[in-house]
Amino acid sequence: MGTDAPQAGQRNPWLVLAVLCASFFMTLLDTTIVTIAIPEMAAGLGASLDDILWFANAYMLVFAALLLLSGRLGDRFGAQRTFTAGLAVFTVASAVCGFVDTPGQMIAARAVQGLGAAVMMPQTLALISAVFPAERRGAAFGVWSAVAGLATVAGPTVGGALVSGLDWRWIFFINVPIGVAALVGAVVVVPDIRTGRQTSLDLPGAVLSTAGLSLIVYGLIEGERYDWGTIESFLSIPLVLVLGVALLGVFALHQRARQDRGPLVPFELFRSRAFTVSATLGALLLFGSIGVLLPLTLYLQSVLGLSAGEAGLALVPGPLVSLFVAPVAGNAVGRLGGRKILVPGLLVFGAGIALTAVLARADSSVWAVIPGQIVFGIGMGLVFAPTSTLAMQEIPPRLTGVASGMFTTFRQIGAVVGAAAVGALLQNRLAAEGVPEEVRQQAGRLTDTAYADGLTDAVRYGLFLTVAVAVVAAALALLLPPPAPAPEPEAEKPAAPRAGADVAQALD
Repeated sequence: MGTDAPQAGQRNPWLVLAVLCASFFMTLLDTTIVTIAIPEMAAGLGASLDDILWFANAYMLVFAALLLLSGRLGDRFGAQRTFTAGLAVFTVASAVCGFVDTPGQMIAARAVQGLGAAVMMPQTLALISAVFPAERRGAAFGVWSAVAGLATVAGPTVGGALVSGLDWRWIFFINVPIGVAALVGAVVVVPDIRTGRQTSLDLPGAVLSTAGLSLIVYGLIEGERYDWGTIESFLSIPLVLVLGVALLGVFALHQRARQDRGPLVPFELFRSRAFTVSATLGALLLFGSIGVLLPLTLYLQSVLGLSAGEAGLALVPGPLVSLFVAPVAGNAVGRLGGRKILVPGLLVFGAGIALTAVLARADSSVWAVIPGQIVFGIGMGLVFAPTSTLAMQEIPPRLTGVASGMFTTFRQIGAVVGAAAVGALLQNRLAAEGVPEEVRQQAGRLTDTAYADGLTDAVRYGLFLTVAVAVVAAALALLLPPPAPAPEPEAEKPAAPRAGADVAQALD
């Protein structure tokens, strides 16, 4: 039998957090790290543009689609055991990615990587909730969120350095020593947290949700390729999207009928306004973060002509600033409440993206993106930590696994939709700006300077789309509940009168 929460608290919680964050960082890093290595991967594997897109999207698709089920796996088998199993799968798949020889092998290996990440990630929030006392949980979630923000944007930075200094295969090999060290830490340091309940896995619900999400993500990713029309015969992108939505509708009805039998989605989670709003904000934040990355990478490499390593370094200021801001914001949310931090934080988040869009011109230097990146990093630090803290603060211990899985599912769906929407907008605007099809379909960098102005304008459209998302998120944050009032101190009870003079004093 595993240890209970109080016993788990006897472990050094910050050491547990270090192990969880190292693993968590790897999974999010691999969401974006492929972007910077696209030219080299395409040449090394003989990959087409469609293959390259799926190198990233196979990972994100499996990751997003299986998170609901993996949250329940932690409840059933124990968060530590489930976390360790997912980490092992992810580490082995990373090694395989580094050795593949064909595009098909890479897509399959990336899908297995996504499986390992999906099994692992929801357990991190559940374990943090278990090992940290309530008064220190905000700071812990702040660190966790800082790592999330850092990993989201650091993919090109780390990837650029590895591609420039070694080879594209090292963007995967680097996970192996980190994964092995984290596996040792997971076994030695992370406590075996279990609820003691035998929960149902609801496999029919898992199939419905996975199929529905997969169809929607496929339609969003492939829509621009097929001009949002016919794929083959009667099959079309609109039909795929409608089928995906219909399957999710059937999934919702199935969950309603299973509320008393261990559903994948306990509807009682959404009775918490803080969880509902925070999970939605998490999706919008990942939409914005991933939506910034693609246009900026295109601008830095294609318009300014930077190398992979130089482009990665240009993106360092944002996540670096976020790393310092996030723990403070996560700790302050309990005192100030979500609205007072998230609303201004989201506006700062959007202002940084807008500043980048305004200063980015075809004849600018790399220094033009730095001010906006710093402002963006401040906003990212202010918003990532409080959303995680607010989402989990009202969740009872028996639901932490499924709640963390649900919260992470929202975030990953936001990342997938953000990548698809901004990518489609960029393709559309490149066509409108007169960039030829053969240039737009290059799997590597669009380096023809004759189209620098058109590329820059397309990048600005992509950035301003994420600004609009940030403004919508700020308005949504106004719906967060106010902070709970501090409990009134109990009035001091008069001491019982003592014998003799004290009795007389009491009578007086």
